[in-house]
Amino acid sequence: MRHIGIVACSAEGAALCYQTICRDASQIVGQHDHPRITIDSIPLAAWMPAFDAGDYPAVARIMLDSAQLLAAAGADFAICPDNTAHVAWNDVQLETPIPWLHIAGEVSAAADACGYRRVGVLGTRFTMGGQVYPDAFASVGIEAVVPELDDYEIVDRIIFSELVEGIFTDESRRAYRDVIDRLGRRGCDAVALACTEIPLLVGPADSSVPTLDSTRLLAAAALREALG
Repeated sequence: MRHIGIVACSAEGAALCYQTICRDASQIVGQHDHPRITIDSIPLAAWMPAFDAGDYPAVARIMLDSAQLLAAAGADFAICPDNTAHVAWNDVQLETPIPWLHIAGEVSAAADACGYRRVGVLGTRFTMGGQVYPDAFASVGIEAVVPELDDYEIVDRIIFSELVEGIFTDESRRAYRDVIDRLGRRGCDAVALACTEIPLLVGPADSSVPTLDSTRLLAAAALREALG
């Protein structure tokens, strides 16, 4: 099995991705078994100034610092269970010492396989306002739709004030349900949970349209890659 390197940005999303790989591997590989996994966690506080400034080369430097450490630890490839970090993808690919899997590429492939053609995107303000998902979805003929302004602000606020801190409330779950309902009324046939903490708050039963769980889709792709 190939060695997986995880570039961790926020603890909650990275932990969910790691747990998912291990639990799925136990079912596929054998009890208590999974590929070797190395996680490097540079604190979110180090990332936020670069995100806030729109300084994608600075985001890339953080990711490359992590990738160098993971490569030195023997990782064969890397994943980053953080959708926002993928704004720096192009800069990272210019200098990375090991290959990466792209989280939005995995989500768009899953959406296309399910036949979805208009997908709502829930994530941080950087993800909803950026090109990571519009570009990934456009490559397979899918339209990306973001919430309207009030909902956009609610989604982002809950992520940074609650979800990255491990706070999951019924009130916030209801707020996300309402946002998803409104995306459904705008013609979305699915919604991408394009922040790796959102699946900890919103499950399939909480959504009026099908959900695409970016965290678990990335974990599944990493496991497939590790198993060859």
